Amino acid sequence: MSTSDHSAAPASFSVSVADVELEADDLDPAQIVSGDPVVTGRVLWESADGKQVRGIWQITPGVVTDVEANELFVVVSGRATVEVEGGETLEVGPGSACVLREGDRTTWTVHETLRKAYHISY
Repeated sequence: MSTSDHSAAPASFSVSVADVELEADDLDPAQIVSGDPVVTGRVLWESADGKQVRGIWQITPGVVTDVEANELFVVVSGRATVEVEGGETLEVGPGSACVLREGDRTTWTVHETLRKAYHISY
């Protein structure tokens, strides 16, 4: 959609990321390295073709692995160490903006329940 074509887009909106009620989200048991992490989230917007998703995601303490999509996120609360296989180790906390690339293999060590607002592109 071009910046001048808003006819297909939903109405603009604002939410308090810290207060949005989240729903249970599946976490594949094979991804859990240690602990008993629980994932919750809420999709706030998704493009008609499903190639872009914006929302809020939360995970409780533990260690999990993942294969990432193209994602920009901002941490609202909590703290984690994200190890990117063959790359950087990212320390993220409130106010951190992070970019992950599609295909990045990551290990998340969640020290304090982490909540983030995200935008994913497929």
